[in-house]
Amino acid sequence: MTKIVIVLIIAAVCAVNCQDLDWWEGGNFYQIYPRSYMDSNGDGIGDLQGIKSKLAYVKGLGMDGVWLSPIYKSPQADFGYDISDYRDINIEYGTLDDFNELIAECERLQLKLILDFVPNHTSDEHEWFLKSERNVSGYEDYYIWRDGKIDPYTNLLVPPTNWLSFFRYSAWRWSNIRKQFYLHQFHYKQPDLNYRSAKLVQEMKDVLSYWMHKGVAGFRIDIIVCLFETMYSDGSFPDEPIDNPNCDYNDPCYLNHIYTQDQNETYDMAYQWRELLDNFKIANGGDTRIMMTESYSSVEKAQRFYGDGDRKGSYVPFNFEIIKNLNQNSTAKDYKTVVDSWLDRMPKKTGIEANWVIGNHDQHRAASRLGVTRGDLLNILVQTMPGIAITYQGEELVMTNVHLSWEDTVDPQACNTHDPVNYESSSRDPARTPFPWDSTKNGGFSTADVTWLPAGTNYQTVNVKLQEEATNSHLKIFRRLTTIRKQPVFRQGTYTGILLNNENVFAYKREYGDQVAVVLLNFGTSQQSVNVASAFSGIPAQLKIYTSSLSSGMTNGAEVSSTNVNIGKDIGVVLLSSTVNAEY
Repeated sequence: MTKIVIVLIIAAVCAVNCQDLDWWEGGNFYQIYPRSYMDSNGDGIGDLQGIKSKLAYVKGLGMDGVWLSPIYKSPQADFGYDISDYRDINIEYGTLDDFNELIAECERLQLKLILDFVPNHTSDEHEWFLKSERNVSGYEDYYIWRDGKIDPYTNLLVPPTNWLSFFRYSAWRWSNIRKQFYLHQFHYKQPDLNYRSAKLVQEMKDVLSYWMHKGVAGFRIDIIVCLFETMYSDGSFPDEPIDNPNCDYNDPCYLNHIYTQDQNETYDMAYQWRELLDNFKIANGGDTRIMMTESYSSVEKAQRFYGDGDRKGSYVPFNFEIIKNLNQNSTAKDYKTVVDSWLDRMPKKTGIEANWVIGNHDQHRAASRLGVTRGDLLNILVQTMPGIAITYQGEELVMTNVHLSWEDTVDPQACNTHDPVNYESSSRDPARTPFPWDSTKNGGFSTADVTWLPAGTNYQTVNVKLQEEATNSHLKIFRRLTTIRKQPVFRQGTYTGILLNNENVFAYKREYGDQVAVVLLNFGTSQQSVNVASAFSGIPAQLKIYTSSLSSGMTNGAEVSSTNVNIGKDIGVVLLSSTVNAEY
């Protein structure tokens, strides 16, 4: 059942400004999926010039940085995550000259550009793999090659272990050229790199340096948890234990991936990359280059990427607790639990920031998973919690999934189910459809008759132009949130969270100097009357509505009593004290 979000933001005049913050601290980051953002040449595929033409929109959202999903040269077996050349741009997206123009436009707008770095695997069309497959000297161990074994029951050659690909079926593929199996934890055209090769490790460090020299401000590290596998002293690998015998034995959920994920060496590699980024700044000057890491592991394992106490690691180990644990029926207590699970375990030291993520290109859209009427609520949560906020393109519009037929589905994760009835639950395509700029053909994304994924019909009612022209909209609420977020109380303020009104309301107080803010999220099934003044100390008698959920009926600038804040079902509101210098 959908619920209500109310955000009360109370702030007094701040005697001091946010001081000594690096550009990324408390930052707002926006993820762009390049194939679907803007097509500049009418071929039905988004490109760098299209992104460049829309950067002013991104800046206008209040973003500090923009992260691009892979744009490198690729045969597109997994839509850019199968890289054939780490130092070139995929022809569908443009050229290195286009990239240089994009960097220049980011600098003009004071936006930081972050690239996806895909270190676990390449394309099988990469020069390294072609040489490794042929045992060319120096490249023999760039990938993970092993002999097969003879099945005692069939007397046939089978893969060396029972490991399964994320995309189903065996994670091993036979090469008729090398006469061995190679490991691929994803598509068979994505062979895993071998990080026990010192030469390969240096190659990948050189790739990072190459892009930093071009002006990149950091990297999002794709599926970092898979870099290493448990290996015995004789070079063999162990089978993984069965985790869920009721799962299809070809599906990765069948096994417990204790030997192919979260190995100790993986964290060491992350710390090496952090050292490289820090040393690059020392040697070349300029701003901090950051690292963001993708891990769907436990909180404890994900947070190991922050560092080990002596060595530093990821600036942003993605916090996927909301994605992993919550749904449309989640309660205020559920939300507080996942928030606390991250905040309570974080290292308590300078330079460590929390981060908040509700969606990305690998998940069904946040509004579809967590509730459409909670769209503003979710954005309020992300934008008012301590730390870094990450927004996937379209979340500012409260976009929902686009239904795609089996015939239109292209995601290998879905196609490998070979199930034209139930494929959609496995498909990442519904969240990757063209971005809706207006109500014209293909949502203004492309003039092509056919786009790489259909635009669907949602764009006719949910698009940027309509929300720009509306008196109020999800987009306008989002911009107000990113504006108030720049106040020191949100950039640097303390956090205290509680449950109120029989655990129907998740409330938290942010405080910095004489600035105070209170956020109320009502996940109950009915209206709640909240006494904010008794719940928290230092609350003024009167609060002003700064912004509220689209269907709230509230008026910006109206005053409410802090002893009786009525939160209607499925409504969110941001309240400020009268001493805050805010435009209503």
